[in-house]
Amino acid sequence: MAGPGRVAIKRVPRNRIRHWSELPDGTSAPLEVVLQDKVSTGFPGVIQLLEWLELPSDILMVLERPEHCGVLHRDIKPENILVDLATGQAKLIDFGCGTYLQDTAYTHFAGTPSYSPPEWTRFGWYHGEPATIWSLGVLLHQMVCGKMPFRRGWNFSWGQLSLPQRLSPECQNLIGWCLSMHFLDRPSLEEVFCHPWMQDIHLP
Repeated sequence: MAGPGRVAIKRVPRNRIRHWSELPDGTSAPLEVVLQDKVSTGFPGVIQLLEWLELPSDILMVLERPEHCGVLHRDIKPENILVDLATGQAKLIDFGCGTYLQDTAYTHFAGTPSYSPPEWTRFGWYHGEPATIWSLGVLLHQMVCGKMPFRRGWNFSWGQLSLPQRLSPECQNLIGWCLSMHFLDRPSLEEVFCHPWMQDIHLP
């Protein structure tokens, strides 16, 4: 049961649930619930699933709701990040587009099209980590420039990303690296964490 404090309730109509899986105890549940349960182990970077209920026409998820919320994931975008304004801690929410991590390429896309990587747009496949790095690059561009890096319908294979000169060289380098057109040219998550621009970030 949920402990004291405020919670968030997410309602998903049953007819919108495409994928079901099994919880550790064998209970059949929507894949989103199973994935959320798997990561609800106290890790501070992910919103915790406290409970879920199956109703005749809906699935209800009872989720942790940090105080002073403001908003990240296969669907990394500002709306899916909650920020605790008191501590600066970010929390990942909404596993509705999630799936299990695999080493091989994915041939089905779930998420927001404007955050999808060029290999999906051009070839219909993508790998998990490089696609995540791409969406983080789009997100970072949005955060520091106030807009999306590419116009709708822009052909990724032509032209170059232009970044405002007011950004530090380190920030420009990180965004450009994450938004490398070829997925093998993008950094790993570890390389992002170790990037010089990331070292200059001070948490409140």
